[in-house]
Amino acid sequence: MLKQYKIRYYDFKLVLMVIALAVIGIIAVGSADPSKQNKQIAGFAFGVFLMLVISLFDYSVLLNLYWMMYIFNAILLILVIAMGEETKNVQRWIEIAGIRFQPSELAKILIVLFFAQFIYKHKEKLNTFKYIALCVVLFAVPAFLVYEQPDLSTTIVICLIFCVIMFTGGLSWKVIGGVLAVSIPVFLIFLYLVMQPDQKIIDKEHLYQLNRVISFFNKEEFANSLGYQQEYSVMAIGSGQLTGKGYKNNQISSVKNANFIAEQETDFIFAVIGEEFGFVGACTVIVLVLLISIECMFIARRAKDIAGTIIAAGIGSMIGFQSFINIGVVTYLLPNTGLPLPFVSYGLTSLVSSFIGIGFVLNVGLQCRQK
Repeated sequence: MLKQYKIRYYDFKLVLMVIALAVIGIIAVGSADPSKQNKQIAGFAFGVFLMLVISLFDYSVLLNLYWMMYIFNAILLILVIAMGEETKNVQRWIEIAGIRFQPSELAKILIVLFFAQFIYKHKEKLNTFKYIALCVVLFAVPAFLVYEQPDLSTTIVICLIFCVIMFTGGLSWKVIGGVLAVSIPVFLIFLYLVMQPDQKIIDKEHLYQLNRVISFFNKEEFANSLGYQQEYSVMAIGSGQLTGKGYKNNQISSVKNANFIAEQETDFIFAVIGEEFGFVGACTVIVLVLLISIECMFIARRAKDIAGTIIAAGIGSMIGFQSFINIGVVTYLLPNTGLPLPFVSYGLTSLVSSFIGIGFVLNVGLQCRQK
């Protein structure tokens, strides 16, 4: 499984950018909730270790276990529904052997790895109806299990990742055009129907997700704590101006210090960065996320096979999409979803899973076609 690699092919740029982003996260978490900073540092150390180890293993060999990955992923997601811990009316965490983690975060990586090998094995059939339908069914199983937690935001992210996987796998433009021609009108009709006062499409268990969308489009009429929280986060970012109010400042005017923002160490960590480090700090995070995603895409273009292309593009899109949604929520451009900011938000499962994904991308880079 271990191969002899040439050190000059190791993508140190990607490693440094990921570590820089994670260090910013540690600093921000230390301000948002000092009691959790040591855990974030421990997660960072463990994540970097796994990233470096995985980067030296031949991904082509590891992908031979793709069906085991799929089954393992499904079992973990089923366990969440069957025996997961319920927090704030959602059931997303399980504890095994004393370790508490969130399987939906790991599911993103396992879905990418599974389809990388599955498409590689059947690439000549990719544009047949039977094969596309099989891919959709295989994807629908983990997607449904994540949605039932309920976790709509993560479901949206993995759906976007799946679209990237199919596109980079070689899906025909004709098929893509046909799918868009059908799916866009269906989505618009669905959105119109669920926005009606007497709608019965979404049950009570998932009604809070609909309320978030309604309150976003009708901010004044449906003002609630979710809307206020996003307004406060925008206020915090704006108050940071160019260079911010300073790290762990004690200003009375600080939105963070007044505890107006809930989950400020997780979903709204970007607001903390904006307030304390200003426009400069916020732009630094955005640029790092963008460069990491672009670097993954560059590696995907040079991959030795379609499996490597899917891995690099899938992980790059995961980081890009999730960051875009998180920052969009914090800046009140999108409805509140509850997604962490990769490498920055507090959460060991998210942090370690992201490092694992980058580890696979690094190994793809080590085996890229050289110019």
